[in-house]
Amino acid sequence: MLQSIRSASQHWLGKIVLSVIFTLLIAGVAIFGVEEFFRGGSSTTVATVGKTPISAEEVRTAYQNQLQRYQQQLKRTLTPDQARALGLERQVLSQLITEAALDQKTADLGLAVSDAAVLRAIQDEPSFKGANGSFDRTLFYQTLQRAGLNEALFVREQRSVIARLQLADATVADLPVPQVMREAVHRYSTERRSAAVLTLAPSAVGEIPAPTDDELKTYYEANKGSFRAPEYRNLNLLVLEPETLAKPDSVSEADARTAYDANKGRFGKPERRTIQQITFPDEAAAQDARAKIESGEQPFEAIAAARGLDPKQLDLGTLSKSELFDPAVADTAFGLEQGKVSQPVKGRFGTVLLRVTGIEPGDVKPFEAVADEVRKEVALRRARETGLQQAQDAIEDARAAAKPLAEIAGEQGLTMLSIPAVDASGLDPAGNPVAGIPDKDTTLAAAFRADVGNDTEALRTKDGGSIWYDVVKVTPSREKSLDEVRDEAVKGWTKAETDKRLVAKSKELTERLEKGDAIETVAQEAGLTVKEVTDLGRNQSKDDLSNETVERIFVTPVGKAASAPSGEGRAVFKVTAATMPAFVPGTPTDTQLVNSLRTALADDVLGEFLTEVQKSAGVSVNQAAFRRALGGEY
Repeated sequence: MLQSIRSASQHWLGKIVLSVIFTLLIAGVAIFGVEEFFRGGSSTTVATVGKTPISAEEVRTAYQNQLQRYQQQLKRTLTPDQARALGLERQVLSQLITEAALDQKTADLGLAVSDAAVLRAIQDEPSFKGANGSFDRTLFYQTLQRAGLNEALFVREQRSVIARLQLADATVADLPVPQVMREAVHRYSTERRSAAVLTLAPSAVGEIPAPTDDELKTYYEANKGSFRAPEYRNLNLLVLEPETLAKPDSVSEADARTAYDANKGRFGKPERRTIQQITFPDEAAAQDARAKIESGEQPFEAIAAARGLDPKQLDLGTLSKSELFDPAVADTAFGLEQGKVSQPVKGRFGTVLLRVTGIEPGDVKPFEAVADEVRKEVALRRARETGLQQAQDAIEDARAAAKPLAEIAGEQGLTMLSIPAVDASGLDPAGNPVAGIPDKDTTLAAAFRADVGNDTEALRTKDGGSIWYDVVKVTPSREKSLDEVRDEAVKGWTKAETDKRLVAKSKELTERLEKGDAIETVAQEAGLTVKEVTDLGRNQSKDDLSNETVERIFVTPVGKAASAPSGEGRAVFKVTAATMPAFVPGTPTDTQLVNSLRTALADDVLGEFLTEVQKSAGVSVNQAAFRRALGGEY
């Protein structure tokens, strides 16, 4: 959560800091340097930066948070091997070391952040602002609670983050951007070229005769690798998902109605109320304030003002019952008459008085219209809460007793998926996708790491289910014979021969242009059409010219000719002109360029600074504790 909050910062320098921290994962070993050492025993300190320790718990928490972010982005679960392949554990440790080194440096320099600055940063954080755009204390506490944080811990971490940003700001603020650099970028980005182009289609080389047996055999021998049959595996899969165990017909009408009544808002437009709230230090103060309101001595707004509440902070908003985080507040607010003031409510964040100033009636579908949907949801919830774990335990016990998956599937009333042959990409021998494989990337990766007869562990699905798999047979990768791939080989040879003749033809035409022949004459004799292309920019395809052709035009001097691949054919061209607007310092375009280059320079400078900070502080890593913290060998 803290990382997400930091990432939400609108400060451009903050983004650079976080970007550099994450790019340092590649340099993990270099960061740790010669001071890395190995320790045995049961130490829980994974690394030490100067005098600052990094505990195993910090590493585990950061690792799990980063793993969840990756899985959310990829929309699938990651196995430990996949996470290791991404360098996730080194990335996390490098991040923690960098943060600790910056904290050490701020302490050494005596940098401190005032309470007012921390408070201002928290109040300006968009994640804590309500619908009216102002800081919402209730939303603040709700967000922290969902993240499993307390206020003191969050404030301490926020203070450290601000100090790091101040240190980084002082390091790279107002970096000068040399004019020679701006001129070079200006020349590169604004140059425009013109060229006369001839396009050679594959038909320009005429009809390609069928290859002889010797030619085909030579081509096949030179390209055997492209004709290999992949490794195939025969798999048995047993998939257990909550949906598999859910039995809607077993849900009684009474249970379904109870579930419907508890979640009516989901089946249409729920009732919404505009709610105001005043917080008090205790119940007595709240009761005293309510008495004054009820007697007419003071209005609700005056009581709020006396409590130091800004009128904008008085409203919680117009919310449905399910949108209120505090159950006590929700129950009271949705039981109040409009305009009435509640009795003191002991909520999660203090004692409050509530007033409802507006009610938007709901429009909910009747039970009869959604009964089937409700029964399915209830059955699915029961399967997740009880049936799923019981079934998983029963299957694991059967696996431990060496029962085959087919027998287990029969005992549990499940369907086993038998796949006769599938390659690592999920295709069958005919090249068609194999249907029905759950979480295909994860499942196939695990199945292709296992061997026949291996005691494999179940894979977990996103919905809390399990996938058990057995490798029944392995068909090794092999080279296909020429007879098996003759048609494919003929196509490949024909394409290669066509390309070879196109290259020869384009070379011939280019040489004539270089000798001084007019491009119109060359085009007429070759039966081609000259096409004038103007205003070409780098990295911009135009008029059927690919990026590759355009880039080739930009590396060819004016007045010279060359050729480049163009789709299935080739393009022969002569560069006719190159233009470039004059560089004028101080223009809006130059100002924008300065800002962009300054950001890039700051990135480089800050990266070097962070590396030097870590070297100066001294970093040591306990590899044994690091492995124990993540529960495996890394």
